[in-house]
Amino acid sequence: MAAPMLRCFSRCWWSGTPGLSGVLALGLRKAHSGAQGLLAAQKARGLFKDFFPERGTKLELPQLFDRSAAGYSPQTIYCGFDPTGDSLHVGHLLALLSLFHFQRAGHNVIALVGGATARLGDPSGRTKEREALDAERVRANARALRLGLEALAANHQQLFTDGRTWGSFTVLDNSAWYQKQHLVDFLAAVGGHFRMGTLLSRLSVQTRLQSPEGMSLAEFFYQVLQAYDFYYLFQRYGCRVQLGGSDQLGNIMSGYEFIHKLTGEDVFGITVPLITNTTGAKLGKSAGNAVWLNRDKTSPFELYQFFVRLQDDSVERYLKLFTFLPLPEIDHIMQLHVKEPEKRSAQKRLAAEVTKLVHGREGLDSAKRCTQALYHSSIDALEVMSDQELKELFKEASFSELVLDPGTSVLDTCRKANAIPDGPRGYRMITEGGVSINHRQVTNPECVLVVGQHILKNGLSLLKIGKRNFYIIKWLQL
Repeated sequence: MAAPMLRCFSRCWWSGTPGLSGVLALGLRKAHSGAQGLLAAQKARGLFKDFFPERGTKLELPQLFDRSAAGYSPQTIYCGFDPTGDSLHVGHLLALLSLFHFQRAGHNVIALVGGATARLGDPSGRTKEREALDAERVRANARALRLGLEALAANHQQLFTDGRTWGSFTVLDNSAWYQKQHLVDFLAAVGGHFRMGTLLSRLSVQTRLQSPEGMSLAEFFYQVLQAYDFYYLFQRYGCRVQLGGSDQLGNIMSGYEFIHKLTGEDVFGITVPLITNTTGAKLGKSAGNAVWLNRDKTSPFELYQFFVRLQDDSVERYLKLFTFLPLPEIDHIMQLHVKEPEKRSAQKRLAAEVTKLVHGREGLDSAKRCTQALYHSSIDALEVMSDQELKELFKEASFSELVLDPGTSVLDTCRKANAIPDGPRGYRMITEGGVSINHRQVTNPECVLVVGQHILKNGLSLLKIGKRNFYIIKWLQL
């Protein structure tokens, strides 16, 4: 059999073929039928980057998803997520969206938490070794990631149904099978199927070996464990396709070679593009610029605003990558956006779709309330905000619980909240217009607080001193 080849999908399946543009358009309209439909549709969105092996196998990748082929059956696809932190982030979303697209097309998908592999640390795309994590920390992170993945899958199932019969979404942890392995037995059974020359030739390995820090044996062994994960899932779940970021290609190739040596069967890899910031740096925990999917680390408002602030030249690409919106609808959204870009309607739709997927409908409503309260000085929005939302919105704000005594004045409130200095200077800050309560300027220090004006229906007051200093007051015994 000819050696498997890696090529860009577009160079082989439709590019440069006479009359094939019409076939492609038909395939995109019928995105889940035919040999090229599902893969071509996601390639057109920019969600799939490279495919391995692209050809030279007994069964080629498009045939797995060809509903018209004899003996067709739904496939199983997996992607791994190492719990090096206690939350997923925006950089993980593309891999998850890819899994969801397969699930929506009727295939079964597995999100694999790397409860074992996280102890070693993946060297792919890194210039130095990860900070070592102890076993208990990894277990705690793995539990948190599992909950996060299950919550995203539930939001997807509840809020984005499309009338089709979907496949299953399963979350597994690779520590379940490595805990049963003994080191010497594992090396004896698995190690002989890997060649050092091939492992050393991987770009991730070469880059690290040439760096001042070098590479540890633990990191070097990572690709062997990832290859074994693929083999285990192939044997137990019939999984033939692995998804990963474009920096995972070497690890995916190791899995292909290992499975093919042991079984003679072909498996496949699909990479998704890496999300970077405006400087080209990868978004993620290690780069220090992660936008988290856990509400305790990044609020729904902050996630929403991350996408609302997106530059115009990126919004169409992100709509294709991060949403399930059909391409014709995205085209329409962009046509409206071009006419009135100052309204940021495309960014707002993108932000709404992502926030709803990550945090549910309530999370999206919360993000919109916070947006109205902060940027539009909406009293109505403030009145229905919870304590949690106010703390998320005004993260640097001091939070106080005060008893509302009869005759409590603006001056009393500011002093009890330690918002102004004692004496004449604090008094002048109010009279000179430096203080506002619930977005309304107050200039009379002796003014008695009025429920419904200074104190909102939810029993809260938002005190602002100057331009940036916020104080949240929760009133007791109203």
